[in-house]
Amino acid sequence: MTSKVTYIGNLRTENVHLKSQDSYITDAPIDNNGKGEAFSPTDTIATGLANCMLTVMGIKAADLEVNMSGTTAEVTKTMASDPRRISKIDIVINFPFKADDKLKTILERTASTCPVHYSLHPDIEKNITFHWE
Repeated sequence: MTSKVTYIGNLRTENVHLKSQDSYITDAPIDNNGKGEAFSPTDTIATGLANCMLTVMGIKAADLEVNMSGTTAEVTKTMASDPRRISKIDIVINFPFKADDKLKTILERTASTCPVHYSLHPDIEKNITFHWE
């Protein structure tokens, strides 16, 4: 088992990663009867895409002896209705270092091979922008 999710009331869940015991709360968004006081479940999916992209790029960068520390990702999730779902995820990845064209190509291609990217439905529009120092 990977995690345990407990509904704690008022449209909130507590999520515990069993191996580390790390936890976080989700809350329904304001536009769906919630308070919007924490990540919504769909926020975690969009953010998970950025987490995954940075992680696989970090693995590749380490193999190439490149330090990716300080790289950030800005995530914007767009919802659609009927049925309510994620329709678009925009991610801007900001690298705090200079890179030659070869390294840029390697890391940008690596980002698109992350497991979350492959796991998301193809109807979800994914716009990824890379900004290099």
